Amino acid sequence: AFVNYVESIYVGYKFYETADDEGAIDYEATVQYPFGYGLSYTTFEQEMGDVTYADGTVSFDVTVTNTGDTAGKDVVEVYYNPPYTNGGIEKASANLVAFEKTELLEPGASETVSISFDDDDMASYDDQDAKAWVLEAGDYQVSINADSHTVLDEKTVTVDEDIVYNTEDNTHDGDAVPATNAFDADRGDVTYLSRADHFANREEALAAPTNYTLSDEYKAQFRNESNYDPAETNDDADEMPTTGAKGDVRLADLTGKEYDDPLWDELLDQLTFDEMDNLIANGGFGTQAIESIGKIQLTDVDGPASLNNNFTQVGSIGFPSSTSVACTWNKDLAKRFGEGIGDMAHDMHVAGWYAPAMNIHRNAFAGRTFEYFSEDGVLSAAMASQQVTGAESKGVYAFMKHFALNDQETNRLSMLCTWSTEQAIREIYLKPFEASVKDGGTGAVMSSFNYIGIEWAGSHSGLLNTVLRDEWGFRGMVLTDYFGGYGYMQADRAIRGGTDVMLATTDITNHITDKSATSMQAMRTATHNILYTAANSWLYADGEPAVEVPIWKTITYVVWGVTAVLFVGLEILAIKRFMDRKKATKA
Repeated sequence: AFVNYVESIYVGYKFYETADDEGAIDYEATVQYPFGYGLSYTTFEQEMGDVTYADGTVSFDVTVTNTGDTAGKDVVEVYYNPPYTNGGIEKASANLVAFEKTELLEPGASETVSISFDDDDMASYDDQDAKAWVLEAGDYQVSINADSHTVLDEKTVTVDEDIVYNTEDNTHDGDAVPATNAFDADRGDVTYLSRADHFANREEALAAPTNYTLSDEYKAQFRNESNYDPAETNDDADEMPTTGAKGDVRLADLTGKEYDDPLWDELLDQLTFDEMDNLIANGGFGTQAIESIGKIQLTDVDGPASLNNNFTQVGSIGFPSSTSVACTWNKDLAKRFGEGIGDMAHDMHVAGWYAPAMNIHRNAFAGRTFEYFSEDGVLSAAMASQQVTGAESKGVYAFMKHFALNDQETNRLSMLCTWSTEQAIREIYLKPFEASVKDGGTGAVMSSFNYIGIEWAGSHSGLLNTVLRDEWGFRGMVLTDYFGGYGYMQADRAIRGGTDVMLATTDITNHITDKSATSMQAMRTATHNILYTAANSWLYADGEPAVEVPIWKTITYVVWGVTAVLFVGLEILAIKRFMDRKKATKA
């Protein structure tokens, strides 16, 4: 199966606002409720102060006044409209860049809200020429809006010259290394919507697909269970790592240490192939114990609006859906959501939370849209990263999911090839994940079922290694979505592409079969990533945790004990009655 993200960066309101500015649609007849629209029991007035642009930061104050007769809160929504060159880098004319929510304001009361954001938040990703993030020179209209369409006030920020974020000392948004194209092959043979000449190619780009066959070039590269061979990616230069070495390093010794601390190598040297394979292969709703290093079994449970243990049937209270949380535009509330999840995880003896889910509302009718925050990457990023921050503050590692481009449920298990431009991938679909790593400090990732181009997301090295780890600096484990095989999921393939652990509950293709040096190095890296997340969970905060007997085992032992006592008692009673009858017969 396949899906073409033909709209490119023009997702949701970004299309409607831009198309209106280009005269391509009748806005009033098309849009009933703009993005960011909301009602209140009172009325507000917002006044935008002078804008300062210095040292790469745009900042200003907004005075919000409650002009009604009922107490209430308001949201300051900040958008920018960048300079656009016809036929140049694709740009929407309305882009949410920042927002803040006021405290509760009584009638007549005012609050000064401070807004600040980096100029590179207004940069565009040029996937055709610079192959990097670019902030083009020109005038940027920065506005405060009632919604994406209704401008309350605006100021001009002028960028004097092009800024290209492509050097080690000038990366975009704090990237560890400069971002450059990682998804060229995933563009496919697709015509994408362009703003050029007032969306002149709109009819062609948005038409139903007519080609349902992969090109011969893509067919030759496509891999699934029927034709994947680990040997294709073996490197003869790889050296076999040490396994099974004698040592006394315990996992608790690594708690709080850097990912590249030399002690990790000593710990990893002690592990055997079987120990690593068991840890990697059997990661369904928790990670396995490794007795030799003091790694206890950890429990991870489903989300995103609660904690649900699918085996014990124990669950926490449920919170509102992610869409509801995003509708509040309240970052503090999102953080408290995550903190509440963290507290309940402690009550349930849970280490990891399969959430938050942060895919994009590309289609309002997608099967799990209610689990996701918004059609907008910035709003989604703020809500998701705050939930992650809240959970991580309690030592609970959050699995941001589904990484990435898993924006529909239809055909999700049918090797769904998702085609998109690199610009759209980076500007829209990856933004909440990026913020969850950089701002939220997430300790875990759940990848997705779909293919990106012709590579399964769970083995897409460009996504999981180049972007996630190299650019964003993520350290921790990547988990598959439910590991049902489905004709393409294979552990050998996964660990070579950047996945570490299989969300498997049965033995299928989740075990490592190749024992080459390349495979063993990938196993070692995957094991390192899993153990790094585990060592920094709340269960290791006070040293090596005691191995607790699960309650179900305790109950089982009690039942066995009571049964044994009853059995012995009945045996004694039966023998006594037999002896009494024997004596009576002799008498």
